[in-house]
Amino acid sequence: MCGICGELRFDGGASDMTAIERMSAKLARRGPDSAGTYSDGPLAFGHRRLSIIDLSAHANQPMVDETLQLALVFNGTIYNYRELRTELLNLGYTFFSEGDSEVILKAYHAWGESCVARFIGMFAFAIWDQRSSQLFLARDRFGIKPLYLTQDAQRLRFASSLPALLAAGGVDTRLDPIALHHHFTLHTVVPAPRTVLRGVRKLPPATTMLLGTQGQVTQQVYWTLNATRPATPLSEADWLTATRAALVRAVERRRLAADVPVGVLLSGGLDSSLLVGLLADQVPDLRTFSIGFEDLGAGAEKADEFEYSDLIAQHFKTRHQQYKIPNSEVLARLPEAVTAMTEPMVSHDVIAFYLLSERVSQDVKVALSGQGADEVFGGYFWYPKMDAESGSALQRFSQHYFDRDHVEYLEMMTPAWHVGDVTSELVARALNQPQADTFLDQVWRFDATTLIVDDPVKRVDNMPMAWGLEVRVPFLDHELVELAAHMPPELKLKEGGKFPLKAISRGLIPDAVIDRPKGYFPVPALKYVRGEFLELMRSILMSDACLKRGLYQRAYVDKLLAAPEAPEHFTRINGSKLWHLALLEWWLQIHVDGLPARTEEVHRLAA
Repeated sequence: MCGICGELRFDGGASDMTAIERMSAKLARRGPDSAGTYSDGPLAFGHRRLSIIDLSAHANQPMVDETLQLALVFNGTIYNYRELRTELLNLGYTFFSEGDSEVILKAYHAWGESCVARFIGMFAFAIWDQRSSQLFLARDRFGIKPLYLTQDAQRLRFASSLPALLAAGGVDTRLDPIALHHHFTLHTVVPAPRTVLRGVRKLPPATTMLLGTQGQVTQQVYWTLNATRPATPLSEADWLTATRAALVRAVERRRLAADVPVGVLLSGGLDSSLLVGLLADQVPDLRTFSIGFEDLGAGAEKADEFEYSDLIAQHFKTRHQQYKIPNSEVLARLPEAVTAMTEPMVSHDVIAFYLLSERVSQDVKVALSGQGADEVFGGYFWYPKMDAESGSALQRFSQHYFDRDHVEYLEMMTPAWHVGDVTSELVARALNQPQADTFLDQVWRFDATTLIVDDPVKRVDNMPMAWGLEVRVPFLDHELVELAAHMPPELKLKEGGKFPLKAISRGLIPDAVIDRPKGYFPVPALKYVRGEFLELMRSILMSDACLKRGLYQRAYVDKLLAAPEAPEHFTRINGSKLWHLALLEWWLQIHVDGLPARTEEVHRLAA
């Protein structure tokens, strides 16, 4: 797990090592263990390493194989690297390191661009082929590892974070009006290849890109998700047996690949509790970590799930650490979290992951998390509601998912930023792609391959890596997701959703956790905007920078500020619309305008 960056020139000039150094410096928190650069005429790489597999200097990057004339920078983990290494040894390759990075180099030499189909894991990497003067870029199937791009007639640059590209300079930072529509409709999800900035794009998941020094570009999709029933129907028992086998393989045989201790982020929900249950006998002295927040007072929703995480920790006798975060710390640390965001993200999980990761990184370098299970196995409350609706696939989806309808979007944004209903067009195209048997199959495929990439997968990479912590997500093992995509929807929705996971948990984890109501990760201070938090958002939205930018219609902003907790001022999935507006503006002030992170103002409010 690392931070990578690079540049390929198209104009015959030498690569800009100063720009590489600036990008690498911006990525330093992703890889605190070592740093390196590499250049070869028009090509340059930078790398920041977090040592997880083969801790020796032999596995440092950029990794250069002089014999094969290949150079690599890689972020992620290839879980099946040992099997691939054995296969490559049998083909006659020799190795100078013991890790997964060198396996990528040899695999590319042996199998070319198709090597990515053999990789099981999370990855974003770049390979420079000295023989052909070509750059090969690749990203994993679910976009767990990020890869941002900026390109013009002179060069292409790439990096593990958007702010790293901005640090290199020369980026078109004008806002993309289409991306803004996506951002405000899909809970800050901006599907690849777009970002909110016109000059920055993302390599889509499950995609490779091959570039030549004259600017030639070839892009290919190497994996898609089939959401149809198998030719031979399976019984419920067969589905459950297959689910358990696939999850055990994903957890025990793959996500434990590390030469450092591995822990679990234990929320107290079914998914993370199931991971602990599967690992308790495999990992001696298993470490688990939980976080909770201060309640807002009588009648407010509970802001922690310690009742259940404590139960799991005691049941499996893990070495457990629990962190209770006061609202004063949430407020004080918000500027840091926004500064660390590679793209603007409003989910409450973002600040939670930031604060939890800081603490967890002091004990382990790798942790497993339950993200993805709800999207893959049908755990969210809106799925049955969508399914019960009538109308087109888009109508059924949007009524229970979109943060705001297009009419409200036009009311919110000033006319200069008005576009057509581009998000509805994108969603309709995605849902209506072939190889999905039912409406819910369409939804879950769209969730797994598009929406989940930016929410929650992006924050699971972004926030922990700000502290040099690698988080692995077994429920997004692609073979497990493929299995789930073939399941009948009624099996997933049985007993309130996620039935296959509930069923295989029986007898393994306490029934109290399996049968508990579905929980969500609450940070009440960011949902019920009051006191200092309201004043902070008011100051952002009334700032000179915000007024000059001219994104929002003032009447709409005033309406939210006057009644932030009015029912109509929450999104359909219970997010604060006021926080949504303030967060984007705050992110732009820090990352695009270069303004201070409002730390002093936050401290004043907290005082």
